[in-house]
Amino acid sequence: MSTATIDQARLDAFVMRAIGDIASAYGGVMVSLGHRLGLYKAMAGAGPISAAELAARSGCAERYVREWLNAQAAGGYVDCHAASGTFELAAEQALVLADEDSPVFIPNAWQVPASMWFDEDKTLETFRTGKGLSWGEHDARLHCGVAAFYRNGYKACLVPQWLPALEGVVEKLEAGISVADVGCGHGHSAVLMGQAFPNSRVHGFDVHAGSIAEARRNAATAGVADRVSFEVASAVGYPNRHYGLVCFFDCLHDMGDPVAAAQYASEVLAPGGTVLLVEPFAPDRFDGQPDTVARLYYSASTTLCCAHAISEGGKLVLGAQAGEARLREVFRKAGFTHFRRAAQTPFNLILEVRR
Repeated sequence: MSTATIDQARLDAFVMRAIGDIASAYGGVMVSLGHRLGLYKAMAGAGPISAAELAARSGCAERYVREWLNAQAAGGYVDCHAASGTFELAAEQALVLADEDSPVFIPNAWQVPASMWFDEDKTLETFRTGKGLSWGEHDARLHCGVAAFYRNGYKACLVPQWLPALEGVVEKLEAGISVADVGCGHGHSAVLMGQAFPNSRVHGFDVHAGSIAEARRNAATAGVADRVSFEVASAVGYPNRHYGLVCFFDCLHDMGDPVAAAQYASEVLAPGGTVLLVEPFAPDRFDGQPDTVARLYYSASTTLCCAHAISEGGKLVLGAQAGEARLREVFRKAGFTHFRRAAQTPFNLILEVRR
C-alpha cells in the first residue's frame, strides 16, 4: 500500500476550514440565544454598551451575557471596543440580527439545522434503506425555521418585484382573480398577496396539517382571513377554481411527481392564466467548486427535500438544486409552451410559465 504524500500547508488550511465550520455551528446556537433572549434587540441603536448594561436591559445574568458578547465579537457578529470594555451592534448587523421585518433577518433560520440534528437517526435510516421521510415526520423546528427563512425575502420581493415581472399578472390581481398557492407552508406568501390585492381570493394548499393550522392563524393575525383561505390538499388534489395564477414557492422540487403537479396546474388554470414558479437558485450544472449557497441548498436537499419527494413515491426527485433547464423540462412534459426566467435573487429563480 502506497502512502500518499501530505501537503502540510493544504492539510493545515483544511483543518482550519473544518474548525471554522464547527465554530459557525456553535455560533448558530449563540445567535438563537441572542434572538430568543432579546439581546440583539436590546443592543440595536444603543451604541457602545457594557455587559452589565446589556444584562440589565435584557433581564439576563451579567456573567452569561459577558461570555456571550465575547463569542459574538469573536465571530464578527458585534463590534468590540476593547479600550472601553463595551460592545456595539452596528446598523448592518442589526438588520440581520435584530430587525424582524428586515429582508435579511436570519436568527429563526437556525431552527432548520437544529431540526436536522434532532432527526439525524431518521436520516441515517433513509440512507441505509432508501426510504423517504415526509415533511411531517421531522422535528417541528424545521417547519418554523423554513417558513422564517423565506418569509422576509418573500415580503421584500414578491409584491414589489416578482409579480410585476410577470406579464399582465398584477393587473389581473388588482381586478380580482383566484390564486392557488400550492405547497403554501405557513402561508406567508398567500397572506402577502391577500394584503396587496384585496379584490383577489388566495387559496393556500399543503399536505402538512400543522402548517395549514399555522397559516390560518397567520391570515387571521394579518386581517385577511376573509380573502385568504387554507386547506389540507396535495399538489394534485386541490379544488379547481379556474385560477388566474397558480404559485409554487420553493416547493415543486420537494414533490414526488413534479410533472403530475405541473399537469394538474395546467388543468385548473383559467384561460390565459400564469404559473409562478419560485425555486432555489441553481445553475443547470454544478461545477463542483466551493459555493456557499449551493452548499446550503444541497445539504438541506439531502436530508429534507429528496427525502420528502421519495416519501411521495419519488417518480422524479429533483432536489433543491434542480436548475432552470430541468424545471423547464418538467413543464414541457406537462404541456406548457411558455417558460422564461422573469427575475432572480442570490437565493431564488423566479420563473413564468404559461400554456
